[in-house]
Amino acid sequence: MFRLIRLPLTSTRPRFSRSISTAPKIIAIRREDKSVWERRVALTPDAISDIIKQTGTTVYVQPSNNRIFNDEKYVEAGAIIQEDVSPADIIIGIKEVPTRNLIPNKTYVFFSHTTKGQPYNMAMLKDILDKRIRLIDYELMTNDDRKRLVLFGTHAGYAGMIDGLHGLGLRLLGLGYNTPFMHIGMSHTYDTLSSARSAVRAVGDTITKDGLPSEGAQDIFRELPHEYVEAKDLKSIVSGKYGRSRRLYACHVKLEDYLRRKDTDKFESKSDYYANPDKYISTFHTEISPYTTMLIHGSYWDARYPRLLTTEHLRSIQADSNNKHRLLSIADISCDIKGSLEFTSHSTTIDDPFYYVDSIAGEEHKDMARNGTQIMAVDILPTEIPLESSQHFSKAFYPFILELIQKHAITNPVLKRATIAEDGSLTPAYNHLYDKLQGIEQEKKVQQHNEKRKRVLVLGSGFVAKPLVDYLNKLEGVDITVASNTKLEASTLVKGLDGIEVAELDVRDIGRMKTLVDSCDVVVSFVPAPLHPSIAKICIEMKKHMVTASYISPAMRDLDEKAKEAGIAILNEIGLDPGIDHLSTMKVIDEVKSGGGEITSFISWCGGLPAPEYSNLPLSYKFSWSPCGVLTAALNDARFWMMGKVHNIPGSDLLKNHFPNVPIYNGFAFEGLANRDSLTYVDTYGLAPIENKRAMFRGTLRYKGFSDLMYSFVNIGLLDSSEMTRQIDNWTDFLDYLLFDKSNVNNPNNESRIDAIADKLKLSKDHEMLENVIDTLTWLSLFPTSSSSTQASSFPNVKTPIDAFCFLLQNKLAYNKGETDLVVLHHEFGVKNKQGLEEIRTSTLVEYGTPGGYTAMARTVGLPAAMAVEMILRDKIKECGVLSPTSPYIYKTILENLDSQGVRIIENTRIRGMASSLSWSGSGIWEC
Repeated sequence: MFRLIRLPLTSTRPRFSRSISTAPKIIAIRREDKSVWERRVALTPDAISDIIKQTGTTVYVQPSNNRIFNDEKYVEAGAIIQEDVSPADIIIGIKEVPTRNLIPNKTYVFFSHTTKGQPYNMAMLKDILDKRIRLIDYELMTNDDRKRLVLFGTHAGYAGMIDGLHGLGLRLLGLGYNTPFMHIGMSHTYDTLSSARSAVRAVGDTITKDGLPSEGAQDIFRELPHEYVEAKDLKSIVSGKYGRSRRLYACHVKLEDYLRRKDTDKFESKSDYYANPDKYISTFHTEISPYTTMLIHGSYWDARYPRLLTTEHLRSIQADSNNKHRLLSIADISCDIKGSLEFTSHSTTIDDPFYYVDSIAGEEHKDMARNGTQIMAVDILPTEIPLESSQHFSKAFYPFILELIQKHAITNPVLKRATIAEDGSLTPAYNHLYDKLQGIEQEKKVQQHNEKRKRVLVLGSGFVAKPLVDYLNKLEGVDITVASNTKLEASTLVKGLDGIEVAELDVRDIGRMKTLVDSCDVVVSFVPAPLHPSIAKICIEMKKHMVTASYISPAMRDLDEKAKEAGIAILNEIGLDPGIDHLSTMKVIDEVKSGGGEITSFISWCGGLPAPEYSNLPLSYKFSWSPCGVLTAALNDARFWMMGKVHNIPGSDLLKNHFPNVPIYNGFAFEGLANRDSLTYVDTYGLAPIENKRAMFRGTLRYKGFSDLMYSFVNIGLLDSSEMTRQIDNWTDFLDYLLFDKSNVNNPNNESRIDAIADKLKLSKDHEMLENVIDTLTWLSLFPTSSSSTQASSFPNVKTPIDAFCFLLQNKLAYNKGETDLVVLHHEFGVKNKQGLEEIRTSTLVEYGTPGGYTAMARTVGLPAAMAVEMILRDKIKECGVLSPTSPYIYKTILENLDSQGVRIIENTRIRGMASSLSWSGSGIWEC
């Protein structure tokens, strides 16, 4: 037997007045940045088109790839797409605006969630006052009877009901009952509200036709379809006396059904209740809950009114053995934290919508098979139905935005009631919030005074450390120590930053390392990757968290259990590649899966390169990070899946077996190399079994010509890692050592050098590639000319050819002042969507360095690592062990933060059949 209890959502039609002004204000629609799931808009393109035609105003729209209406639709409507919305007088959004994005002296319209003095938004409200912003809140747009006029409530109800039924199916499955409710998806998985209705209707038809499982399920359900009943009949229905079968019983609970006046033990009237809420108590836990399987809650509440259900009420319900299948699930559409439902302790997210409250044990958990009431408290439900909810909202808001555009003073009572702040002050109706603002300020001061400061130890002061240090230095309550084997380099890194300590350190000095690690909370290791495991062992011993941007090596993976025992997180692979590539990959994969689709292939490319205008040089490459890292990466073995088989490329042949054409954008001439073992990420990304995929491939981007030239250098011996057997006097002597040392050639000349190089490369002397190699060696000052210097002092004190070559490249191919680099990250996902259609989804990041500022490589490695450190410092990462950033709560947080810092990933979808980015020179050219 199944009973569905629904509490009311308010809805009413707007009344408005309008006047025309000859000087219309300029408006802007801001990009929503509070949640990646937020796709709604306050004004549709159709509304914008009408506004422009009627008022002649200018409309700016910030670009967004998440918005339900794409940028092109707004352009067609007559809007201007641009990042900067400061020319606008009125800035319109949906959710709260981060304080850093609030522009002084503007009118903002959005849901501010401030009128109850919500602590989490008081800092924003204070900033609004300081910046003399006029704040208008949709929630306060009411008619004379205080009924809301501009709202998403109806669509919150639609989404809440669909998501609640989905959750109920999961809860019942956890209890051992396989029901057709399992076939209802979350509402965001449906294209339209109509398709969601069809899916729910189909489930109803299935239950009507085939019935429900026996052996206990009938204790919860008494067949479908539904029938509405009165609250007074619930008890008799549960006792089986109602006499109806094949019904889902639903009850719309009214105030008089569960509210009792304390002195009379009855409900007097609505007017009496609203006038004297403190004289009433709720009997919902005795009159309604014992006969309810699922509760959909959408009523308004504030502290003046009695709670619908308290935590103690829930405990008493759960403790009664007669309520075995009662109050299994609550869809809390109102999402009023610790409000009408006291045990709604926090809001949930669309990708993680449910948790369970076991009031008997006094705990919350996420195991659908354990005891507890399922809670769904998604606070942005209407965004799951973004098209219809935006159209509905825009229609309601339209007359009021016309008035704001056309009138310079607010005279409409609806808009006056909705204005919270103006000219640096709260409006009279909201003066009570001053106390909240003062309280928050005092609380913040006390908290900062009492809070233990955190310290971050940064090991290494190289190419990518600067953005990380700058980011962490802006955090409240965080101190930093930068430790480097070159104290001067570390001092240069922190120049101009106050309060940062600098230490000279050889990370192989275990005693010194332990002293520094013991003084910090988090260690960031930007030293060479082979040193990470030894540093991690010290972190485990000292029980300190650790962050690196490097791959998880086998030696690091072996420390997983010890890290868990120590209760610390060792978060690796949180730079660019690896790092942002994981974040953006998991976002798309999880979205596809949650939408009922399937990943059929995965191709990923990443490269750090000079900007095109600075690439006209040998190798078409400059170094924005360690040259040794670049060179050794070109010697790694590679493994990937393509065309139904595993391909293994030994490191010695990697450059020869490169991908000659990677057509990501027509403006770039890219080639690529397979990047290590792509198949290790099959399980990480949840893509097993690999046999069902067309490709599983991760690669490194270079400009065309890099691989052939570097392969020539390998054959000459420049990347040899064996120790040199004699002293080298100068760079020409170094080249001669590689060409002749074992052939007993005395006094070689350039002709004999050319012959030796041609022999090593197996090329004829008139081959174009040989000429290219000689030209490059000459440019590098390896191949002598009459003007080249061969001074002994120019050769470094190194032991191996690859170390000497790294030294040379670091000096010859360094970025000069004013030159910029480029980072390109590109994923291609083959997708079979829930309709069975084939698509290619792409996710692309193109980031340029800033002249005189950060390199693109430094930003895209340093910022994600810094944001991961911030999450650890703020206790936002609960897991322990050796981790990578593939959990939704990690990748979503960091992607949102990166977007706010201007590091943005562009996603697109196209039909399958268009060219892929994967073609291979090994064993022929293949297209995936």
